[in-house]
Amino acid sequence: MGRKALITGGDSGIGRAAAIAYAREGADVAINYLPEEEPDAVQVIDLIRKAGRKAIAIPGDIRDESFCKKLVSQAVQQLGGLDILVNNAGHQKTHESILDISTEEFERTMKTNIYAPFWIIKAALPHLKPGSSIIGLSSVQAYDPSENLYDYAQTKAATTSYVKSLAKQLGPKGIRVNGVAPGPVWTALEVSGGQTQENLVKFGADTPLGRPGQPAELASIFVQLAANDASFATGQIYGAAGGSGQP
Repeated sequence: MGRKALITGGDSGIGRAAAIAYAREGADVAINYLPEEEPDAVQVIDLIRKAGRKAIAIPGDIRDESFCKKLVSQAVQQLGGLDILVNNAGHQKTHESILDISTEEFERTMKTNIYAPFWIIKAALPHLKPGSSIIGLSSVQAYDPSENLYDYAQTKAATTSYVKSLAKQLGPKGIRVNGVAPGPVWTALEVSGGQTQENLVKFGADTPLGRPGQPAELASIFVQLAANDASFATGQIYGAAGGSGQP
């Protein structure tokens, strides 16, 4: 109640689920998304407002450092502060071979998944007070990478590493840093080139639960990690993978 959250990629998938859950628990929420995803973002903004909370829409491409700085300053200004930061936005494309990945495609994955959180955290840190929470999006790909997600998987391993490193750095300041590592979950990433058509047909079938997850099934993890009663949890990666994957 009364917290102020910024979520990247808050228009769809896991970011959308987290944004709605935060609002329903009493937080004001700013979401970032690509301008072409405006129709999805409008729905999320409406749901946040229906929960009786302030909703801020900040479209823009986080691959640009200057925009990342502007994103944080706008969120802080319009929310009246910031104490929850969720670096959720990600880029994932399936490639059968490393030979099929162009430098431009590799750079897009790196800038979206690694550079952007670096820029956004740097911009947000001066505004975060003791009790604040930073949450990164890792993946089972960090622990058991698929052969066709060469670039994406290594960014998730890097995310796991930055969560643990930053938790040690910011612990003395009273700022907690944790990560969420989903397994196969139905999101826009999967159906927009993140998986092959063949894999989509059987997506999630190899988990012990025998199905993929839905974004809403992970929402409570984001609530828990941001809540004050998780005050001893930092440097942790919380998995949600239907019985497979780590941790």
